[in-house]
Amino acid sequence: MAVVCLVLGILLALQFRSNENSPRYMTSDRWTEITVQMENLQRERDFLAEEVLSLREKIEEAASKQEGDAVNVLREELAKANMAAGLVAVRGEGIILTLNDSPHILQPGEDPNDYLVHDEDLLKLVNELWAAGAEAISVNGNRLVANSEIRCAGTTILVNVNKIAPPFVIHAIGDPQILESSLRIKGGWLATLQMWGIQVQIQPSESVEIPAYEGPIKFQYAEPVKSGTDNT
Repeated sequence: MAVVCLVLGILLALQFRSNENSPRYMTSDRWTEITVQMENLQRERDFLAEEVLSLREKIEEAASKQEGDAVNVLREELAKANMAAGLVAVRGEGIILTLNDSPHILQPGEDPNDYLVHDEDLLKLVNELWAAGAEAISVNGNRLVANSEIRCAGTTILVNVNKIAPPFVIHAIGDPQILESSLRIKGGWLATLQMWGIQVQIQPSESVEIPAYEGPIKFQYAEPVKSGTDNT
């Protein structure tokens, strides 16, 4: 019995010592310290979670803004390209040039063609306006673009395959003084027309409106050149 009691005593002492080292039997101060640490970690975790959400919102906002800026830039470039191509109506300061056949009464032996406005006359005047810096031109409401044509068809003149008749009204947007000076230059084509009695009127205007080109746009042989390709 004594031996049994001794063994039981030793076992109880060992169990008590192991319980002291187990977390289940930590002191109240240690529990308080661990609780404070856990609360601090939870607060730090919550703060970091809020920070992550805030950063995500900022990233999404920045991406959305950049995308919006990119779209706006593309829209502006498209608007400029359409305006340069003559596909949109435009308005600005410029001049209005009106031409009409000469009221001269023909005499025997005179050629009536000398007193009429021809397609060549319109074409030369338009070229002078382009050279003077005109940004947009129309003839009797027909917008001139890169593939426009002014040519004679029998007794009529065609502009963008549309028949036009006198009086011929040319609208041009640009610096009014420069445009008018280029037309009235000494020895210019306008002076030649006036020598034959062609009726001419130039009216500077602060608001010249020119419609958009309405004809077909088709490229059968030309195509865009891709960057990096051999153009030889």
